[in-house]
Amino acid sequence: QVQLVESGGGLVQAGGSLRLSCAASVRSYAMGWFRQAPGKEREFVAGISRSGGGTYYADSVKGRFAISRDYGKNRVYLQMNSLKPEDTAVYYCAAGSSGSYSPHSVFDYWGQGTQVTVSS
Repeated sequence: QVQLVESGGGLVQAGGSLRLSCAASVRSYAMGWFRQAPGKEREFVAGISRSGGGTYYADSVKGRFAISRDYGKNRVYLQMNSLKPEDTAVYYCAAGSSGSYSPHSVFDYWGQGTQVTVSS
């Protein structure tokens, strides 16, 4: 059974930084981060290939967020810099067996989410 556990969320002021972590029970999956703000649909934030050599970002976070993975620790990270109030959402880690990591990829497994709140 695939398990994904997110951590690292919290309250931060605009312009600040946070690093989210996802502990995964699988290794050879493409991974992604998504977010869902109150009253809005869940949206793709970033994805990373199985090898870690390929990444994909939503336009809204390009240049501010960075996704990475550590195979030794079986973790995926989302470094979030220059945070804005509109980044406030529950952030979810996801794993995809297809290997694809774009916004239109199918992600089979999901974590429970971690809350990120950015104050103005």
